Amino acid sequence: MSNKIEVFKNAIRNFLGPVLPFLDDPTITEILINGPSDIFIEKGGKLQKTDAQFADEDALLAAVNSIAQSVGRRITTKEPLLDARLPDGSRIHAVIPPCARNGATVSIRKFTNSKMTLKEMVEKGAMTADAAQFLDLCMYLGKNILVSGGTGSGKTTLLSVLTSRIPKGQRIIVIEDSSELQVEYDHVVFFETQMADSQGEGEVGMRDLVKSSLRLRPDRIIVGEVRSSEGLDLIQAMNTGHKGCLGTIHANTPFDALVRLEGLAMGGDAKMSEKALQHLIGSAIDVIIQISRFPDGSRRIKSIAEVLGHTDTGYNVELIYDLGQLKRMGDGKLVGELKPTGHIPSFMDEIESNRIPFPKTKFAA
Repeated sequence: MSNKIEVFKNAIRNFLGPVLPFLDDPTITEILINGPSDIFIEKGGKLQKTDAQFADEDALLAAVNSIAQSVGRRITTKEPLLDARLPDGSRIHAVIPPCARNGATVSIRKFTNSKMTLKEMVEKGAMTADAAQFLDLCMYLGKNILVSGGTGSGKTTLLSVLTSRIPKGQRIIVIEDSSELQVEYDHVVFFETQMADSQGEGEVGMRDLVKSSLRLRPDRIIVGEVRSSEGLDLIQAMNTGHKGCLGTIHANTPFDALVRLEGLAMGGDAKMSEKALQHLIGSAIDVIIQISRFPDGSRRIKSIAEVLGHTDTGYNVELIYDLGQLKRMGDGKLVGELKPTGHIPSFMDEIESNRIPFPKTKFAA
């Protein structure tokens, strides 16, 4: 075991005693600390307040400082933000006073070793078997896919599932701000961004890594989350022969995802007109998967849409599958099914020429 992991474990034992039971509980996915005496957990997709608390603000600050040091970061009143990946794979974000008025505020999103599959997502009700087969054939055909959704909706989990369906014999480059994706593949390269040091030097951003990856003979580029100007480089990669690229983005609908991607790409000093950029995006993205977290705690695919380019009236987006209105049962569970809308994908000829057993009748509403 490396010294780094040993230091981290000691820090946990010495300083995070009040939340140790939650860290050890595999059913808890996130720990939210809003000051020393206000601690919540996420379990089964729902938030619950706990009775746990730190002795005082100093004890909580000591814990945050210790974790920051163990991962080679600093957090001070002049640099009151910490965003890091812990050695066990969990993600931590902290904000301390004076910015945090409630006291030190910490989110620990726990790393899980569980490997989800398309079949398991179907069994959990996240999608239907036909929708899963459709996504599988999209991965086989090398469609460029954008996974859209809100925070905690399951975008990263779905992205990990999709990458597991990439046909063998390809070279994959995974680029993340903080490593979360679990990709089991023969030929995969992982890149992670690097923050600037205390002198403001040495920063390596997502855009730097996307540009570098293009020189490393990738078959597919996977961007954990498009959140800045790297969106432009990803779009250009999709339009220059790199089929089957994937990424996630924060948005509430497939159409919003394209508009947000456009806004992010415009921040990438694009020396092109707005119309040219819109055309580029419309031809780059093939499929958008919208995933959401619902009030009953479930995470489901809300829609699967095809992007058919950009016209004078905007992006042409057609839903292929849609969840529609859910019905609440007596136990509080929401019931509904992802159904085809009747739209037949423009790449139906590819499906047929590859002899994939997915007939047009599967898309009938």
